[in-house]
Amino acid sequence: MPEQQNIEWKSTWRDEYLKWICGFANANGGILEIGKDDDGKIVGVIDYQKLLDEIPNKIQNYLGIVCKVNLKQENELYYIEIEVETHPNAVNYKGQYHFRSGSTKQELKGSALDKFLLMKHGKSWDNVLISGISGQDLNQKTLLQFRRKAINSKRLSEEIMEDNTEELLEKLNLSEDNKLKRAAILLFYSKPEKYISGSFIKIGYFETDADLRFQDEVRGNIFEQIEQTLNLLKTKYLKALISYKGLERMEEFIFPESAIREALLNAICHKNYASCTPIQISVYENKIIFWNSGELPANWTVEKLKEKHPSIPYNPDIANTLFWAGYIESWGRGTIKMINDCKNAGKIAPIYKNDLSGITIEFFSYSLKELEAEGLKKWQIKIIMYLQDKGAITNSEVQKLCAVSKRTASNYLTELEDNYITKTGTTGKGTIYKLKGQ
Repeated sequence: MPEQQNIEWKSTWRDEYLKWICGFANANGGILEIGKDDDGKIVGVIDYQKLLDEIPNKIQNYLGIVCKVNLKQENELYYIEIEVETHPNAVNYKGQYHFRSGSTKQELKGSALDKFLLMKHGKSWDNVLISGISGQDLNQKTLLQFRRKAINSKRLSEEIMEDNTEELLEKLNLSEDNKLKRAAILLFYSKPEKYISGSFIKIGYFETDADLRFQDEVRGNIFEQIEQTLNLLKTKYLKALISYKGLERMEEFIFPESAIREALLNAICHKNYASCTPIQISVYENKIIFWNSGELPANWTVEKLKEKHPSIPYNPDIANTLFWAGYIESWGRGTIKMINDCKNAGKIAPIYKNDLSGITIEFFSYSLKELEAEGLKKWQIKIIMYLQDKGAITNSEVQKLCAVSKRTASNYLTELEDNYITKTGTTGKGTIYKLKGQ
């Protein structure tokens, strides 16, 4: 059995293993077992009586906490079990803060350490107070627009129109002790970069990864950034298919507007503003990538996402304010909404990545140029492009599309199944094929 998030094995005791105990205490607790090899096999400890006296004292002296230290025996071999509970306060070892993540131990530094310490005090990054600025310094036009949107969304009553700026900010939990929180600066101040570096959005159009054709920087408060960014994407960056319903001109973008909007809001709520790095949106002919220097919860996985696991915002005060204004439809369900919006529009679901650099959300569609570059055959490209346009295909439709027999159509579909398409329904007339993620 491999080591797990809450179990660590060591064949012998070393004082440096106090770091592992520190990591468990700062995370969700765990068990450190001394006298087991890397596979969890008992190898025993000889000096267990000495360690039973030393280890508890060292834990208390170096970490300032108390742990249960138990002697265990199996097949005439002794090993020591150290039970570590999660602690409400931050625990450090010689000034270093360690944290158990998955089956590894990490030393917290920089913005990660700042976030951890704030969390232990019941605060988030956007919850910190800022001196030298008052409610009167905020953009009053944006505050008025917020009031109107919050009333229209029916999430706040019309009474907020009577509140002055200080009363409104207090109701929104954006001020404390007559001081504004960072969230208030980002949401309502015209030049948030004066206090928070990198608090803007970069948009670029790329011909290839190395060929940037043009770009824009969107500045201002968050509400201004949202509207300006969405407007730029619609009018300058994203292509729309034009059709007519009677005399009415219809525009349909390659990706659902609602999903793009949600991705932008997601980036704003999850961004690690302490990184001083702007949100980046990279637009290509057939894809758009949203990146921010944030992170998702430690227990977030694609599997959890499929179970409709809510993604917790990195900046809850910002997320709450956007929710009250009607920008966020369902608090904590943005990732699910993006997937559903794409699938309901017959599009491929976005790809999510969460690594050390940050969070990436990528919307994509297949392009003729891309498929040709991958070396696909003409009939393969025909089927993929048909699926992207229509959403589904049957064996009989492949026969007509490619002018082939039923058996050949079946072979075509089988060949595409590994990488591009999935089959649903029973064998025979009820079988339909869709693009993976569609």
